Amino acid sequence: MKISFYALCVLSLALSTTGCQQDKVAIEQNVVDSQSFAELAKAKVTHLFWDVEVDFENKVIQGSATYNFTNNNADKIVLDTDYLVIDSVLVQANKANYLLADRDSIKGSALYIDITPSDSVVSIYYKTTQNASALQWLEPSQTHDKEFPFLLTQGEPILTRSYIPIQDTPSVRLTYQAKVKVPKELMAVMSATNAKENNNTGVYYFDMDQPLAPYLIALAVGDIHYKAIDQRSGVYAERGLLDKASWELANMDQMLDAAEELYGPYPWKQYDVLILPPSFPFGGMENPRLTFATPTILVGDRSLTNLIAHELAHSWSGNLVTNATWEDFWLNEGFTVYFERRIMEKVFGKDYADMISVNGYQDLQTSMELVEPHFTSLYVDLEGRNPDDAFSDVPYDKGYLFLKMLEDRYSRDSFDVFVNKYFQDHAFSNMTTENFVEYLKENLTNGEDDFVQTWIYDTGWPKNIEVPTSSLLDKVDQQYAQDLELFSSDQPLQRVQKDWSTMEYVHYIRQIDPNVISKDQLAKIDVLYDFTNSHNAEIQCAWFEKAFLLHYDKVNPNAIEFMSEVGRRKFLEPLYLALVNSNQLPLANQIYANARDNYHFIARQTIDGYLNYNQQ
Repeated sequence: MKISFYALCVLSLALSTTGCQQDKVAIEQNVVDSQSFAELAKAKVTHLFWDVEVDFENKVIQGSATYNFTNNNADKIVLDTDYLVIDSVLVQANKANYLLADRDSIKGSALYIDITPSDSVVSIYYKTTQNASALQWLEPSQTHDKEFPFLLTQGEPILTRSYIPIQDTPSVRLTYQAKVKVPKELMAVMSATNAKENNNTGVYYFDMDQPLAPYLIALAVGDIHYKAIDQRSGVYAERGLLDKASWELANMDQMLDAAEELYGPYPWKQYDVLILPPSFPFGGMENPRLTFATPTILVGDRSLTNLIAHELAHSWSGNLVTNATWEDFWLNEGFTVYFERRIMEKVFGKDYADMISVNGYQDLQTSMELVEPHFTSLYVDLEGRNPDDAFSDVPYDKGYLFLKMLEDRYSRDSFDVFVNKYFQDHAFSNMTTENFVEYLKENLTNGEDDFVQTWIYDTGWPKNIEVPTSSLLDKVDQQYAQDLELFSSDQPLQRVQKDWSTMEYVHYIRQIDPNVISKDQLAKIDVLYDFTNSHNAEIQCAWFEKAFLLHYDKVNPNAIEFMSEVGRRKFLEPLYLALVNSNQLPLANQIYANARDNYHFIARQTIDGYLNYNQQ
């Protein structure tokens, strides 16, 4: 078997430091992650050389993954895989015995590789399959410019193992280098150092010298172009979106400055954003140095850029200090939502941040009603469960409310000191909920614990919760009440032009109660605000949901087009649920049958469950 260039490099490095490697260095007691087969106390990866080729014709990634690893007198190293085809395995450049175990429906297949206590380098030669859940291969017709195909990866929570054999747990931190070969007309970017333009060779080299969790390894390939915002931030997008995206995100440098003023120097050198095709399943993904973002934030008024503030905040909470397991997910997201709102307050003012908090609280109310009671606590037990099952607004906004409560209880100044110290003390490391509680007692609450335990471990709503308020949204409520009164009068209805932000319009729509108002009244609201013809994704989703529930069929052509093009799960879930709950299952199935192939695996997995979909 031919050894790859990177395998030779890492092997040379390993052999040159034989004395260090042969020392029986004790590995710290590692957290046991129920979502991974890895036995980290025995052998733990520390660095990856990834040497692969991206084959769009066959929709396959093929090549090698070579690891340095620490070895605690182990006779095996165990990696996570899912639907990978393993061609061969080398240990210290010699052919090795390995076993690919039977597939578990959640965790995939364990890859057991025989090693000796002195080994420190392993190379796996492999290729992906059509079942690689982290990979989304898009045809040109599914992109903005309709000219070239596109590939994106989404590793969170446990999908990286479907395109890289790896110890796929956030309790692992590793550095990586990569050589990625793609079609010459396309450009590759990763969560690492990146080129700013196509090099016309089709071969790209990447280096991430700061340790990150495996779910944060990310790759995108397409007709990608770059435009700088300032010296350390900029935007990647398809050519036809680049100017629009760079205008929309022109405040990124201000957000970065605000974040640093709050919680210290930005830790990842460069902060760029890649605007993806609309089928991306999330609003954003916080891959270090290269946030992946949905194009639905490009609405022309910069009113949805709090999503960028959220992903930027992840540079500290999540990327710098990472949840040790997915049971501790709230530590990533609760801190990030809190930090996001502090950034938005600093850049756009308290009134704006208050609106975000109110909308977030409303989202949390919906999640608390829909999810299993087991998943309404911050810390969740995921034994035997897919971590994606626990995904909701609970870890985000209940986590935020917990941290906001601490700020109110101990003062903002004291809490800021605590958060700064928390990030500094645990930089580039992992955190469990249990250890966080102990750290909190020692550094903020002076030993107080009962209320903390209740907030974190109890299900349902905490007692004496402080409900967010917004003076701006109170005025929206008043306008809604006035509009309802107008409908009972004989005054003619005319189109209303409001100087409102997206959040104000969404809040207005959320006041519509399908159990209280009629379809005719909904039609009158449409006359006033023309929501049916909005091109703002947040407004479209909120409005189409109410329209579906009231069988206001005027929206159907626009709603069907929206659901066919946009793959963001946040928007798809309420719309399909509204169709199901309004006894329009045939329409839901019709839309889904035509749109499903455009959705990412993560979105399909959710909607399949709602519609009891069985792929033929």
